[in-house]
Amino acid sequence: MKVDFYRHPLSKSDAAAIAGVLDTPFLTTGKVCASVERQLEEYFGVPYAIMVNSWTNGAFAVLLALDLQPDDEVIVPAMTFIATANVVVLAGGTPVFVDVDPGTLLMMPHAVEKAISSRTRAIIPVHLYGQMCDMRGIQDVVHRACSYARRPIIIEDCAHCFEGTREAYRPGRHSDVAIFSFYATKNVTCGEGGAAIFNSEELYQSTLESRSHGMSALAIDRFSNGRYNHWDMNRLGTKANLPDLLAALLPQQIATIDDRLPERKRLADRYRAAFKGGPLRLVDQIDTTVSAEHLFAIGIGNDARDVAIARLNEAGVGVTVNYRSVPELHFYRRQLERSDNAWPVAKRWGNETLSLPLFPGLCEAEQDYVIATVKRAVYPLAAS
Repeated sequence: MKVDFYRHPLSKSDAAAIAGVLDTPFLTTGKVCASVERQLEEYFGVPYAIMVNSWTNGAFAVLLALDLQPDDEVIVPAMTFIATANVVVLAGGTPVFVDVDPGTLLMMPHAVEKAISSRTRAIIPVHLYGQMCDMRGIQDVVHRACSYARRPIIIEDCAHCFEGTREAYRPGRHSDVAIFSFYATKNVTCGEGGAAIFNSEELYQSTLESRSHGMSALAIDRFSNGRYNHWDMNRLGTKANLPDLLAALLPQQIATIDDRLPERKRLADRYRAAFKGGPLRLVDQIDTTVSAEHLFAIGIGNDARDVAIARLNEAGVGVTVNYRSVPELHFYRRQLERSDNAWPVAKRWGNETLSLPLFPGLCEAEQDYVIATVKRAVYPLAAS
């Protein structure tokens, strides 16, 4: 049997939304994006939202709006996708890596408190695999740092966590900005894209400009009322806006995202029940968190992860790695002065982890085959 790592939920019926945009003269950021922004503001209970063309460019635009200087530091977890750290470097700042919790693989408030300093400009907690970090705790740490000349801002990396909650609060409740990904494999997708939601009007207004070359007006505003309107450039910016052509795929998915979560949870719980008590390392689940169940990651010891990937691929099971420890990657190893043991949890997990197929539409026969294949081909590696 062949089991894909992921199959997206979109179908030919979704083409009607794109056709609706094609019937208008405006393909880029316009009325559809504005409508989705209002939808996001209502869903998350925040005052401001901006559509962007990727998590990466959205975060880059936010950091550009902060006008980072070379000695400005941004705290990021060592276990995350490389984009979380890369945007800091691209924006002119310095990433400061902290290790993660050994059970949940999440950034912890005490790690932030240890790393924060007068040079800290921002903190980027990552809601890995669908579970939210302790945002209330991280916010408390930041508030205690108010003796510094500038309060660090909190930027939530919500690429894995659109519909998740912690202690009944959603992303955006305890941060200045939360950024989402609508990449092809995400729980809400338009192929490429993302969004940022804000509690700070000042940061929202600055990011509106920095996501579009620093221009003071979007295309829809520059050509409003049937005439050309002059614009200015107030700050350095990038090209991060999302076109209506892609945004048209989002409204129905956002409206039904909570309806699809029970199926993701059911599939994840089947994996957890099947592997309970076995030789694999599983991610701890937090009682007060409702995970978005974006990915199902396992850890394989004995330096056997890559052999396990080969065996699963040979059996037709699609898998991937989420993620290797960022400070262990060649680019960052050249730049960092810390010892190899500075991030032991992230390093170990990055050497052990792989992610199994998890998506609504994965049938039980397919999942049973994945489970049986893992037990047959991977268990002996992890147990030896």
